Amino acid sequence: MYSRRHPHTARRRAALIAAAAGLLLVGIPACSPKSSQAAGGTLAALPSSDEARLSTYYDQDPKWRKCGAPGFECATLKAPLDYDKPSAGDIDLAISRKKATGPGKRLGSLLVNPGGPGGSAVGYLQAYAGIGYPKGVRARYDMVAVDPRGVARSAPVTCLDGKQMDTYTQTDVTPDDAGEQKRLSAAFDTFAKGCETKDRTSRRVLPHVSTVEAARDMDLARAAVGDEKLNYVGASYGTFLGATYAGLYPERVGRLVLDGAMDPSLPARELNRQQTAGFETAFQSFAKDCVSRSGCPLGTGTPKQAGQRLKAFFTKLDATPIGTGDPDGRKLGESLATTGVIAAMYDEGAWPQLREALTAAMTKKDGAGLLALSDSYYERDPDGKYANLMFANAAVNCLDQPPAFTSPKEVEEAVPSFEKASPVFGAGLAWSALNCASWPVKPTGEAHRITADGAAPIVVVGTTRDPATPYPWAKALAAQLSSGHLLTYDGDGHTAYGRGSDCIDGAINTYLLSGTPPKDGKRCS
Repeated sequence: MYSRRHPHTARRRAALIAAAAGLLLVGIPACSPKSSQAAGGTLAALPSSDEARLSTYYDQDPKWRKCGAPGFECATLKAPLDYDKPSAGDIDLAISRKKATGPGKRLGSLLVNPGGPGGSAVGYLQAYAGIGYPKGVRARYDMVAVDPRGVARSAPVTCLDGKQMDTYTQTDVTPDDAGEQKRLSAAFDTFAKGCETKDRTSRRVLPHVSTVEAARDMDLARAAVGDEKLNYVGASYGTFLGATYAGLYPERVGRLVLDGAMDPSLPARELNRQQTAGFETAFQSFAKDCVSRSGCPLGTGTPKQAGQRLKAFFTKLDATPIGTGDPDGRKLGESLATTGVIAAMYDEGAWPQLREALTAAMTKKDGAGLLALSDSYYERDPDGKYANLMFANAAVNCLDQPPAFTSPKEVEEAVPSFEKASPVFGAGLAWSALNCASWPVKPTGEAHRITADGAAPIVVVGTTRDPATPYPWAKALAAQLSSGHLLTYDGDGHTAYGRGSDCIDGAINTYLLSGTPPKDGKRCS
């Protein structure tokens, strides 16, 4: 556990937990439209003629206006709904910026994305990055964010209303018999159909929210702010978005930081299985810390024994949910409790909160604490309304890659391997990966490598006990990228930049301000 806290840790934690939440349920997005993937499974650069063909979009002059907190400006960018058929109409993208504060020579714009898919980049900019990034970085860069298509302020996908989402999030994801399997499949079907029928915007954008299309939108943003090259910090899924940009436009890569990296070469099922192992690694680290303390709700002994006690508690909740005091009458069952525990794995700063929540739930039958953690994960507000995080997450992931599973039978066969990866979370995460099986739009991509030949140096950051983006993924992406430089944080939690390591922050700040990347293989703690 790191000891030096970022001054905006709580705000940042909330942003990252929310943005990364969707990674739990489905695999990494992959490639997409038609000619962008070359033979051999490597993402191919777009032709140089592409910008001329889309000159109407590249020549935009955003009309900036004041918005949000003091110092922030907002505008709207136009992008083609379908890049292969620009005549099919436009999509409006929300963009925001905070100009460089000085002193020092301005270095251009620095785009940021917190991940997801489904996390609001504009929200992240205004709540954290635009005020919480290192002062030296904010002094010399205009801080900029674009909500990806289908997300938040950019033609958001909508699938279910608040009450429907409450029902959905409480669905049993560890079915014990054929009847429960049928109910789980029905819940996924209802969610998928809702995304297609809930409103006109969702129906229109659903076939066009792929990661490749979002990366192409980022190039429009680069042009709109007047930069020749893209400077970018992406976290979690934002690393896949940034790597995709590099693969499509290697000659336009400026200074790219990919923090909490994903491996785009893994098919959905294997990616889900490896992520399941990542959550187990993170839980074991939490459990080791917990059992060393007096009053640990998981008892004493080994982390393995702690995991067995937590699993037994989940099983009890599956049979008999406990009260939460929720005004909407929600009780804490296995699904919400599991989500609450997983939410706390994203940041070790949340471990004390998790211990308190587990103590209350396991000894007093008070599920309020775990429900609060679960609600933060799903971005549910006290009024019972949900942000579109989970809707956009499924829409992007189910479009970007074929489903991890297409039938309950396939999941049943895979559950033992998932339980081997994580005795605590394995079964639930395996069944959760069935969610794309009945998606109303056919996937447009598949797993692939990204090499970005000819790109300037790209910094890829991995955390050794990262739950959502396991460390081997960072190693794999750094190895794929022709100019990748691996920077390792030996620690807990999801992502590394701004989490208290002077070594990590110093290396990234130096790269952003001078262009000098850390030595490939550098390790920090």
